[in-house]
Amino acid sequence: MPVFRLCRGLGAVLLFVGSLAAGCTSAPDYTPKPKGYNRIDLPPHSYQQLAPGRPYTFEYSRHARILRDSSYLAQPNWINVYYPKLGANVQITYTNVQQNAKLYNKMLEDARKLTSKHQIKASAIDESIMQTPSGMKVAVFELAGDVPSQFQFYTTDSTKHFFRGALYFPIATANDSLAPIIDYVKKDIVQLLNTLKYQ
Repeated sequence: MPVFRLCRGLGAVLLFVGSLAAGCTSAPDYTPKPKGYNRIDLPPHSYQQLAPGRPYTFEYSRHARILRDSSYLAQPNWINVYYPKLGANVQITYTNVQQNAKLYNKMLEDARKLTSKHQIKASAIDESIMQTPSGMKVAVFELAGDVPSQFQFYTTDSTKHFFRGALYFPIATANDSLAPIIDYVKKDIVQLLNTLKYQ
């Protein structure tokens, strides 16, 4: 009887060791998948004229909506060009500098500050000057890196009009995944600037 119990116990141990050995076979080769992003279907570019009633007018995307700026600092002619399907928002501010050199210089300084505050996260800030078909000069800032605003601009005649805009995404997403949307909206912003006129 003791020999039988010993053999039965030895059999259980051998069975356990055998199952461990079987579980230690070499694992199949594993190759990690490359990083991917969701496919984004972007509609063709199409434009419409901004409704009258503001001291400026321009063409904006038919896929966007014009919303009044509801922030506590907002002035009457501040608006948002909002893309509901893309989650993109172009914030537009406008100030009549009233031939006031002090106010004009403050607007210039504010525009620079609003761009430079992204330096902490930006890997690069490229500044350039573009000229619209009407001869208007626009300072353009393209920001690289995971920043909340990737494209900013301002234009002014230095005596009356100061028009500024910035592209924002209200979601925390890596800009690599947003790149197609950023490029798409940038083309719309260029169209906006090329058709900008003061009333």
